[in-house]
Amino acid sequence: MNFFVKKDTLKMKETEYIPCAVLWDIRHRKRRENKKTRIEVNVMAALKELLSQIKSGALNEKFAYIYSADEQAVKEQMQRYEQAVLEFAKLFGQEREVDLFSAPGRTEIGGNHTDHQHGRVVAAGVNLDVIAVVSKNNDNVIRIQSKGYPMDTIDLSDLSVQENEKNKAASLIRGVAARFKELGYEIGGFDAYTTSNVLKGSGLSSSAAFEVLVGTILSLAFNDGKSDAVEIAQIDQYAENVYFGKPCGLMDQTASSVGGFVAIDFKDPSKPVVEKIDFDFAKSGYVLCIVDTGGNHADLTDDYASVPVEMKSVAKVCGKEVLRDVDTDVFNDLIPQLRRECGDRAVLRAMHFFKENERAKAVADALRAGDFEKFKALIIESGKSSFTYLQNVYTTKNVKEQGLSLALAMAEDILEGTGAYRVHGGGFAGTIQAFVPGMKLRAFKSDMERVFGANTCHVLSIRPVGGVQINK
Repeated sequence: MNFFVKKDTLKMKETEYIPCAVLWDIRHRKRRENKKTRIEVNVMAALKELLSQIKSGALNEKFAYIYSADEQAVKEQMQRYEQAVLEFAKLFGQEREVDLFSAPGRTEIGGNHTDHQHGRVVAAGVNLDVIAVVSKNNDNVIRIQSKGYPMDTIDLSDLSVQENEKNKAASLIRGVAARFKELGYEIGGFDAYTTSNVLKGSGLSSSAAFEVLVGTILSLAFNDGKSDAVEIAQIDQYAENVYFGKPCGLMDQTASSVGGFVAIDFKDPSKPVVEKIDFDFAKSGYVLCIVDTGGNHADLTDDYASVPVEMKSVAKVCGKEVLRDVDTDVFNDLIPQLRRECGDRAVLRAMHFFKENERAKAVADALRAGDFEKFKALIIESGKSSFTYLQNVYTTKNVKEQGLSLALAMAEDILEGTGAYRVHGGGFAGTIQAFVPGMKLRAFKSDMERVFGANTCHVLSIRPVGGVQINK
């Protein structure tokens, strides 16, 4: 058997015999190199194809649906996504297959600080979001470069709580991945570039949008979407509570993950009852405005944390863990004792919960019935309860700064009984929410921005879906 061939078989100049094994290795190495080249060309082609999809308008119908956008707004989204893909290529290279993901901010409609007491809320996803360009890697590492921030790098071989990551985005990424793994889901490394237009400190919950984005990527890219929107929200809450170090409720993550108008009942937080509400807000004749009053959020963690702590202290004296399980007759009988053991503010905050929990149900009922006048009246009631009983409109640490109080007073004067207004989100600083009749929008926006600055009054739309993959 001939184990040798002539070198000129390989188009070499000299006639010389070489072993067949060497020839086999040369030929297969060339095949591997050719295959690698073809793969690289295909991957580069995939990235170029995605850019072509965006530029050609192939994704415009999805953009219009997700963002409730007109033609000009769709063009802005096209440019935004195209720029994000190009930034990803600069960071991680062009030889990657990439996908596009999005998760929205949220607006709280009814149920201010009720979720952490297993209460009811009404919320909605909005058309401001965090988007990501994502590509899997084989490094078992998650790298996320968020525009304007240092890159977060999470080694998935260590998913323990890191004290030095508390209150940082890295803790959320690690916490979401850890919880996915604990629940038996697959996790894996990926590289991502993200950019957000969810306003920081706006009460639109940019942190929840980021958490939902990470959860959506892990669910869709590694688990074929087996983790549904509600479970993703629960995973995100776990990450924020345990890894980030913030004792938040579940409303923000659920509203962002599910999208649209949603009524959520957290009586059993392990199985929240989530119902989408079929209400076409665009036909109401009103617009949703979020007014950013500014304010310093740097030292408000204790203010936010005091609300659930004080409510739970009342529940404990009443023999329960959370206020949802407390009988109001028992509460009323124990008020003298509660004043001594918990303090008057805790008693007032409990009173807010009991009324706000029922009011959230009424808000959902009004939307289902299409009764917008009733809806507006309930929104104003909610705002007054937050101001008077919950006391989350300003921080007692700095009574000279009361932007929310001022904005609410201005909204009352400008709208003259025609609209509705309330504190938005966690409170203490940041934003108010207002439902403004279309005919008064110009005056409302002008007056608010005269006081709080240009581009502080944001006109939003309700987004029909939560965390999604855009290009599939």
